[in-house]
This record gives sequence, C-alpha cells and structure tokens, in this order.
Amino acid sequence: MGLTSCVVGVDFGTLSGRAVVVRVRDGAELGTAVHTYQHAVLDRELPDGTPLPPDWALQVPGDYVDVLRYAVPEALDRAGVAPEQVIGIGTDFTACTVLPTLSDGTPLCELPEYTARPHAYVKLWRHHAAQAQADRITELAVERKEQWLQRYGGKISSEWEFAKALQLLEEDPELYHRTDRWVEAADWIVWRLCGTYVRNACTAGYKGQYQDGAYPSRDYLAALNPGFADFVTDKLDQPIGQLGAAAGRLTAEAASWTGLPEGITVCVGNVDAHVTAPAATAVEPGQMVAIMGTSTCHVMSSDQQGIVPGMCGVVDGGILPGLWGYEAGQSGVGDIFAWFVRTALPAEDAERAAAAGQSPHEYLTALAAGQKVGEHGLVALDWHSGNRSVLVDHDLSGVLVGLTLSTRPEDVYRALLEATAFGTRTIIEAFETAGVPVDELIIAGGLTKNALLMQMYADITRRPLGVIGSDQGPALGAAMHAAVAAGAYADIRAAAHAMGKVRRGVHLPDAERAAAYDRLYAEYRLLHDHFGRGGNDVMHRLRRIRAEARA
Repeated sequence: MGLTSCVVGVDFGTLSGRAVVVRVRDGAELGTAVHTYQHAVLDRELPDGTPLPPDWALQVPGDYVDVLRYAVPEALDRAGVAPEQVIGIGTDFTACTVLPTLSDGTPLCELPEYTARPHAYVKLWRHHAAQAQADRITELAVERKEQWLQRYGGKISSEWEFAKALQLLEEDPELYHRTDRWVEAADWIVWRLCGTYVRNACTAGYKGQYQDGAYPSRDYLAALNPGFADFVTDKLDQPIGQLGAAAGRLTAEAASWTGLPEGITVCVGNVDAHVTAPAATAVEPGQMVAIMGTSTCHVMSSDQQGIVPGMCGVVDGGILPGLWGYEAGQSGVGDIFAWFVRTALPAEDAERAAAAGQSPHEYLTALAAGQKVGEHGLVALDWHSGNRSVLVDHDLSGVLVGLTLSTRPEDVYRALLEATAFGTRTIIEAFETAGVPVDELIIAGGLTKNALLMQMYADITRRPLGVIGSDQGPALGAAMHAAVAAGAYADIRAAAHAMGKVRRGVHLPDAERAAAYDRLYAEYRLLHDHFGRGGNDVMHRLRRIRAEARA
C-alpha cells in the first residue's frame, strides 16, 4: 500500500447517492460525483400509478445500484486515479431503510407479480405509517418490563425494523410469508457488492433492538402477533459484522458496475450519521455530531452509560469501539425549509430571488438575517415530519403561533429555522439531565452552508459550533472505514486522526442573542410539552379525521 493508495466511499442519501475517492494517507478528497435517484421518494404513488396511503415513503432499490454504475466511475475519472490504486470500498445508508427480499437478495418489488404491491418496495427511513405497530411494540415491552426498552429511551420508533416488519405482516401477510430476508438497505448494497450478506452492528443495534447479543425474545414477538413469533429466526437473524471490518471482496459483477478492481475489500455497511462522527474527528467522549440535511441525526460517543428519554438508542461500540454510542434525531429539518419554499413562497418573492441571482433559501435567509431575535413575534414546533427525539411520536405535526396579517414569508422562514435549533437544544438538555455530558457540538451536512442557521444553533444551544471540513462527511467516513477494513489503519480512531477533518469554534454564541433566544425557547418548551405530552391530543385527533376522510 504505497502513498498513492486510495479508497472509495459511497453515501446513499434520501434523494441521491454520492461517491468520493479519498487518499488513504491524509484523507484528501480527490474526486466526487453525485447520482440522483430516478424515482426519488415514492410518497404518493408507485411507479405504475398505484396510490399510496398517507405517511408512506418508499424507494426503488434499482436506484441504489445505479449510484454504483454512474457515480463511482465518474468520481474515479474526476480524481484522475487509476483503478488499481483503490484498495477498498465502503458504504453508508440512511436508516432505518429496509426491504423484503428472497433468499438470494432479490427485492420483492422486482418480481413481476409484486410491482403493484406497496409493501414489496423499500421502506425509507421516513416511512411513518407503522406508528400503530410501534405503539404496540412499546406498550407490550413496558407491560412485560423488557430490559432492552430502556436502551431506546423508553419508546420504539415507527421508523425501525420491527415496526415496519409488523406492519408488513398485518397489512399484506402474503408478502410477509414470501419474504425470506428482511434486510437493511445498508446491508443489501454490501450484499450486491461482495455477494455476502453480513448484518452490520450499527443498524442491528440502533434499528433492530439487538442488545447484549440478543434480539427481543420469541415469546415477546408471539405476544405482539402469533404470526410474528419466528420473525427473528426466519427473516432477520444473520451474522453480525463489526464496523470497519471486511464483509467480503468485490465481485466481478460489481467490478463491472464501478470500474474498480475485482477482489478489493468491501467494508461492512454503516449508517450515514454514525459513519460521519470519525470523519469529523469526533472520537472522544462528549463530542456530539449533528448531521443536518433533510433531517438531523445527533450521534455521540461517551464513557457514561445513561438512560436518555426519547433517544434513538445507546449501543456498546455502536460508533466507536470501547465507548457507548448514542443516537437521537429530528425527523424534519431541511425538509421543513424546503416544504415552506415549495408551498408558501409568493411568486413575487421567487421572482425577486431569481433577479438577485439567489436561490429562494438564500433570499429568505438574507431577509431573515436582518431581524433581531423575536422581532417576527412567532414560535414554531418542528414536527412537520413527526418527532423523533425526545417524544418519539411520528403522529405529531407542525405548529406555528403568532401569525398576523402583517407576517411576512421571511418571518415564518426564520421561525422555522429557530424551531429546529430549539429541537436540538431539547435533545442536548435531555442528555445532560440523564448524566451524559455534551461538551462539544460539531455540525456536518449540507446545511452548514447557511451561516445564519449555524449562528442560531450556537446562540440557542449556548455552545461553540465546529464544522466538519468536508462537504461529503458520510462518504468520507465510509471511505475511512474502508481504509481500516483494507488494513491501512489499525482502527477507526487512527484513521480519524489521519483522514478526518474539522474546523473547531467556527460559530461562537453571542450572550445577548442567547438571552433573547432563551425567552423564545421557553415558549417553545411550553408548546412542546402541551402538544407532545398530553396537554392537548389535537394532533392525533386530526390525523384520525384525515384518515377517515381519505378512506
């Protein structure tokens, strides 16, 4: 492995996949390419026009293979790197993004008889139609005093493996019984690359309720639904691959897709957020990384094991070996800003933005930046896609308080930006109240480009903000894990120190603004607890009314 050795990282996001070619010795990103999924997110209808119910979010697995076919060769070409210089490939995925397959990995949606069956497709992380199943999973675990529940903050999410699988069983039992393997997309893509199905430790722990070497018991699953009793043994259980380990070698078929040499190391799969922590050199206890894009995932390693209400999970070695890995998150962040621009921006503002050579987001951000804290007279709840942490309830919905006839688009836009920062502060406070300190906040993801938003997060959380030194944090992290799997580094900490990138203290909190935000945050928390903790169940009632009307 000479100084010119390289690795490839591929990040499979919500709407596209990104490939980056990285130099092993120093983490230099030599070439990058992005491929947009042809089918994007199926949330209204299947490709054949079959309508979908509310809260569904599906994808087409062939779109993921296209990323390997197009983005990887393009990144390699842009890097000017010869294929024989590449010693390994690593991948990361959104999670929990999961699909039913045959025993050989063929997705059910690729079988002609199932193309019109919604449950045959990939269920994306933001598929929230399994909330009823998630509620039952939690309620039964509470009733039976299942010890694993506390590792997930006391609630199981509708986004996770068991809730989505139970929904499949109860809504399309024929397809459930046709399913041989219930596979995380993070593992499916590795299966396609190396021909070996290895279940990665990260999704097994955080999304599959795998704790201390075991899944929920057969008795527990049978109590949920008798037909679910053998779900683990029949469809889920698989050898666990550790993060940074080799899953296998690149097959001839995958080599033909990617242009990479047959036989190079293929790394065990990983989750987009968790793989980003070492890319941002967050390898010490108390360094929280917030990966901000369509949603936000908060990950942190700690030497303290605590029970944080509403966290997405704590897994021993879930991010870094030897430390407890924590995950929390917000289901909607960039998605909320995009929704507002798509549905509520007046035509004249869109025209002014275009005339100024700005995107609508840049235009609204510039106007919002001219305001003092609280000048808009608004406060919002960032629940347009439900609440992941700390309430773990995807049937909650957005709120905006304070509208008047003089409220302007930039006022609402700023209130939505602030609401997401208030949501992150709520998460941080939950950690610290549980005795798990958060010493540093590092931001990764596309939203780091919005300086106003970053300053809000610094002011509202009262913490200096570091920023990852890469535009492709997850792909870089995946490449770093590939370097470890290929033997270039002893472990991911060593790879992080050599290949990771971070700029610390980029945004510092301002005491005056922070004090002003404290007043707005107090109002946010009142609304948060009123609508989220039983003060008024109107959001759930409205969902039921909507479902009845649509039925």
